[in-house]
Amino acid sequence: MKYQTVELVYDAGIVKITLNRPEKRNALSFQLLEELLTAFEEIEQSNAQVVILTGAGKAFCAGMDLDELGTLTGKSHAENVEDSRRMARIFRLLYDFPKPTIAAVNGAAIAGGTGLATMCDFTLAVPEAKFGYTEVRIGFVPAIVSSILVWQVGHKIARDLLLTGRIFDAAEAHRLGLVNDFVPPEQLIIRARALASQLMENSPSSLRLTKKLINGFISAQLDQQIEQAVNENAGIRQTADFREGVTSFLEKRKPRWSGK
Repeated sequence: MKYQTVELVYDAGIVKITLNRPEKRNALSFQLLEELLTAFEEIEQSNAQVVILTGAGKAFCAGMDLDELGTLTGKSHAENVEDSRRMARIFRLLYDFPKPTIAAVNGAAIAGGTGLATMCDFTLAVPEAKFGYTEVRIGFVPAIVSSILVWQVGHKIARDLLLTGRIFDAAEAHRLGLVNDFVPPEQLIIRARALASQLMENSPSSLRLTKKLINGFISAQLDQQIEQAVNENAGIRQTADFREGVTSFLEKRKPRWSGK
């Protein structure tokens, strides 16, 4: 398949997926999300053994595309549920992907971008990288990613990150266990490829079954939590606060919350 918003490069058992919208800081458009799903389906059927996910330009992924964010306020509940399920499919596919995944975070990873980095088996980042589950700042609910984040860092830290929506750097992400290591920009892909090569020294079957075993410990709970998250994600979009949050964000002003 010919991709327009992602780039796939296969090389010696490693496939590098690059989010390829540098002029938009690799923001998540509906097209990019669909192409990302297709890319992972292609990779699963390929001979590639390890996946590296990174971004073109100076950002990893700036979150939802601003040009498409405004359209969410006019959608029906059914359409919002389907949009939420699309994001849930991507996050769950990435989290459960049978081959090892490495996020090479080359810059800002905000909202959905932080979510993508969270879902990978390994996360490497440049020291300048910024992270943030910023959804609450525009009237959203970080529903899908929260179900995984709580398992990864615990309730207290998850509450801090999700309820404040604050931006944090690579050093703090490393301290919290969300980043495995941070390396200089010129070494990021080199380090990612070295890790991929190390993984490829192991049995592909063992890697696949070990991932399945680890994920199986929480699979049943995760199914239930993600279904709840999809409904919460869709439900918040029907609220006045969501409409105000999106509108104020697009108008670059402080939101006037009503609590409704």
